[in-house]
Amino acid sequence: MKVVGVTGSSGSGKTSLSNILKEDYNAYIIDADSIAKKLSKNGTMYLKEIVNNFGTEIIDEVGELKRKKLAELIYTSNEKRNKLNEITFIYVVDEIKNNIREVNQNELIVIDAPLLFESELDKICDFVIGVIAEDELKVKRICKRDNISEKEALNRLSIQKNNDFIIKNSDYVIENNSDIENLKAKLAIIPLK
Repeated sequence: MKVVGVTGSSGSGKTSLSNILKEDYNAYIIDADSIAKKLSKNGTMYLKEIVNNFGTEIIDEVGELKRKKLAELIYTSNEKRNKLNEITFIYVVDEIKNNIREVNQNELIVIDAPLLFESELDKICDFVIGVIAEDELKVKRICKRDNISEKEALNRLSIQKNNDFIIKNSDYVIENNSDIENLKAKLAIIPLK
């Protein structure tokens, strides 16, 4: 079994890389963002703790998390963002470790996590692949994916780890400024098996 971390800032192409790893390398993908969404459903301890710290205005009339409202809060306050990360790391990291234990028969397990280093999940990886891209391209991807303005996208990127941090801390770095075929070619030189 090999555990590989995939990380990078928003819009860099982590999901595209993870999809290639799943389709072409039969990797089992553990998506930290998807786990956080699953764990934040109505009635969960994770959501209760978020509400206790951020107030009831972040939940709708049926008790579900208003993701856009929470995003507005955390992207404008370092203190609030750090608090959410602190809560998230407790629940999401634990769930990721449980997933790894449950699927240990897979040859290749990929942890797709934007905050891989901050959550210390890199410590349980055999190696880390950092995905980077030009800022202008990341902004375009974020705007298209999340249907937000360029200003909002730039704000999000300004509070995330930059390409230099990803390059310095990753074992392998893939520059994703082109198409899927280019991404596949760059991935092919990394010893995944």
